[in-house]
Amino acid sequence: MTATVVRKRSALTKGQLPKFAPYIVLAVAVIVGAAILALVGFNAFGWGVVSAVLFTIGLVGWSGAVEGARKAKDKLATCLIVGSFLIALLPLVSVIWTVLVNGIPGLVTPGFLGTSMNGVTGAFDNKAVEEGGKVLGGIYHALLGTLQITLLATVISVPVGLLTAIYLVEYGNDRPLARAITFFVDVMTGIPSIVAGLFAAAFFFAVVGPGTKTGAVAAVALSVLMIPVVVRSSEEMLKIVPNELREASYALGVRKWRTITKVVIPTAISGIASGVTLAIARVIGETAPILVTAGFATTINNNVFGGWMASLPTFIYTQILNPTSPSNPGPSDQRAWGAALVLIILVMLLNLGARLIARLFAPKTGR
Repeated sequence: MTATVVRKRSALTKGQLPKFAPYIVLAVAVIVGAAILALVGFNAFGWGVVSAVLFTIGLVGWSGAVEGARKAKDKLATCLIVGSFLIALLPLVSVIWTVLVNGIPGLVTPGFLGTSMNGVTGAFDNKAVEEGGKVLGGIYHALLGTLQITLLATVISVPVGLLTAIYLVEYGNDRPLARAITFFVDVMTGIPSIVAGLFAAAFFFAVVGPGTKTGAVAAVALSVLMIPVVVRSSEEMLKIVPNELREASYALGVRKWRTITKVVIPTAISGIASGVTLAIARVIGETAPILVTAGFATTINNNVFGGWMASLPTFIYTQILNPTSPSNPGPSDQRAWGAALVLIILVMLLNLGARLIARLFAPKTGR
């Protein structure tokens, strides 16, 4: 009986690689890759590339010899797909690692999140470098400016974008105006951010006066970038609402505007909210339009409608380009990397918030 079972198992597994085959090939590829790189000059990136190539060749060759050409082609495609994914992931991991290594020292500095650059001069940075003291100055003013500008841009963009999407889906019916709006939204999606900043600056220069730079002007520039994203995401979410829901509401005698507000928007609110959150994440790190429209400040400005205002992107830019102490740029670099880490954390939280909102506001399904 036992011999019969063994023979059946052998017949079933004949012509197949063992489950541990990829691990054996990987171990051999890593060892051989390290030996090859040791001869020509070792580096981690080259080691990974050579090991991946050797692993693919070894696994596909072994599979072709044991399993045949069909299984070998399947494993080759799998290796190429996984390799492409790792290549796409490599820059992201590299950026995150670099920002973490350089940004954590600035982030953990006492007072970094709660103080501004008001009164901080090059003498303080020279002293910190020469005596090994604490680096003074923080990003509180820039963080506050970023939140205020982004909030005002959201207040401007969301109503305009949502109402535009409602018109295109519910009232447009391929009319000339709807086609024109769609065309201009597509054009606005691809405009450079600096053009949005120049538009907002020129508009306020003409209306208010030359040299007008405030957080409100920056918010208008960011809204130019946000509106197309909100329109597109909201339009797609409204389109996937089943027409049967609209028809059922109309059959009950409900007016169209009330159907939109009570049936269509609540059904699509999950996707709309996540689209708005992603639009915010898209503009929160813009630098060029804010430099043109809001300027730069070293003090706290709580009035978004008056005076120059700092933001995290412009803070990073100025700390790198114009260090507080040109002879000792180390403290400025530390502040810049710390601000970059905070900015990445904000974008990550916004993306996680988009997913959470999509889950919370998703239509409840039942039996």
